[in-house]
Amino acid sequence: MTTSKSREFNFTEVNSILIDVYLNKNSIEAQVNRILEHNLVFENKNYQQWLLKAVSVLDLTTLSGDDTRSNVRRLCIKADRPLSELNINIKTAAVCVYPSRVSDASDTINRMQKQDVKIASVATGFPSGLYDIETRTLEIKYAVSCGAHEIDVVIDRTLVLTGQWLKLYNELKQMKEACKDAHMKVILGVGELGSYENVYRASIVSILAGANFIKTSTGKEAVNATLPVGLVMCRAIKRCYQDYNIKVGLKPAGGIKTARDAVNWLILVQSELGPEWVTPEYFRIGASSLLDEIKKELKLLSTNY
Repeated sequence: MTTSKSREFNFTEVNSILIDVYLNKNSIEAQVNRILEHNLVFENKNYQQWLLKAVSVLDLTTLSGDDTRSNVRRLCIKADRPLSELNINIKTAAVCVYPSRVSDASDTINRMQKQDVKIASVATGFPSGLYDIETRTLEIKYAVSCGAHEIDVVIDRTLVLTGQWLKLYNELKQMKEACKDAHMKVILGVGELGSYENVYRASIVSILAGANFIKTSTGKEAVNATLPVGLVMCRAIKRCYQDYNIKVGLKPAGGIKTARDAVNWLILVQSELGPEWVTPEYFRIGASSLLDEIKKELKLLSTNY
């Protein structure tokens, strides 16, 4: 699993990274296009390998108001054998559920004796994050006590929009402490942050506060995961790795609808951060319907061999 260095940062040091950040929107979008153009995947066998990689990094997700124990049980079974009908032995990285459904996922996975499928839980007032910090940390502790291995916390986006970086940093430190041994994925809600500069700053603060992953979105915003935003977040990850030897992962979520979308994300991350980042330890895709789209593509490819 992903680990970030345990280090206390003086906020003056953190704040020094946040000033004078300027990102050119057109340049970022052009860079994404160049990366994809230079790494086109045409050959069927190569495309199939990218699709299988995408399945292996999926956080198979159900975050509906009508989630039941039986829904979660089916999700866990699918996560363990997502491509069983194609006779391909592979697992998804994790399942992702609400805190109230973590115990259902834990019971199912324990009965299946499949400890390599991780349980992730959203928390901290998902999806808005507009709750008191004490309430949010209690929700983390509850999810961990029910068996969650990973906690997808959501930040209060108003702190980013109003430049309250110290408060955001301190809140994330409290969330990290509440996670204990569980890994913390920090959801930025990029579609509500207003600018690429704010995405970059929020990424830096999250990483230095102890995030194991930074995650684009809740999936509930009008704009979710986009490749240009992904590049901005990759740049923040790279800076913290180069400057502080802190290595964290990236999780895009929301808006990744097609198999080609998933492959493009993998190509972007591998090109920007390196092949060691396109593993379940450092890269996840949060999705609910994407698996079915990937299976359709794999079935089509199998008929062409």
